[in-house]
Amino acid sequence: MNPVAPQEFADRHVVVTGGTGALGSAVVEMLVDGGAHVHVPCFRHEELKAFTLASHDRVHVTEQVDLSDEHKVELFYSVFAAGRNVPLWGSIHLAGGFMAGSIRETRKAQLTAELDKNLVSCYLTCREAARRMMEAGTLNGISGGGRIVNVAARPALEPRTGANMTAYAVAKAGVAALSQALGEELRHDGIWVNAIVPSVLDTPANRKAMPGADFGLWPKPAEVAETIVHLASPNNMVTRGALVPVYGRS
Repeated sequence: MNPVAPQEFADRHVVVTGGTGALGSAVVEMLVDGGAHVHVPCFRHEELKAFTLASHDRVHVTEQVDLSDEHKVELFYSVFAAGRNVPLWGSIHLAGGFMAGSIRETRKAQLTAELDKNLVSCYLTCREAARRMMEAGTLNGISGGGRIVNVAARPALEPRTGANMTAYAVAKAGVAALSQALGEELRHDGIWVNAIVPSVLDTPANRKAMPGADFGLWPKPAEVAETIVHLASPNNMVTRGALVPVYGRS
């Protein structure tokens, strides 16, 4: 993993949803190496078993946060409310969920669950992040603005690849549209919104699900993390409203 610039995120607070997963852990590690304070919401305590950064003094974990619950999301982001001296700089939204299945097999409840896990959670975290970034102003001498990074998926850009996973494809297409719309809406506030667009990442879960695949073609979490952290960095001065493919050779 290439290091970020020394102290690139010094004194900056960044949220990482899905921060306990394979990609999330790589992102959190890079942010901490850059001097950031990283805030990680998680839903189940079991998520922390493999999250080795949970005890780091600049990693702050909050449990029992359901990201599809509006009140829970508002409460989580309330730590960044104006006057608390914790200005929010970045919010990286990696939480989500995948479900395959033909449309004839997919019930409304499953569609709703996919929308909640992927689109609703992203919408609510984007909204609260934007609110807090606008409130932050110049607390602690850090200029206003901020960075939001979401995760769409290849079917959002290439809908035909979403066959037999239509609920997931629809949810991620919503994330892509949300990211581009917000990229335009928030630009005057100095808040850049972008989304990465992965295909298949080289994670233990994906290897288990697709044991016959050529894992060498899949991008590694650390490689994708570099793109995410750059988009979230104060050194990203120009990229907004973008859907950035991170396919590797897959």
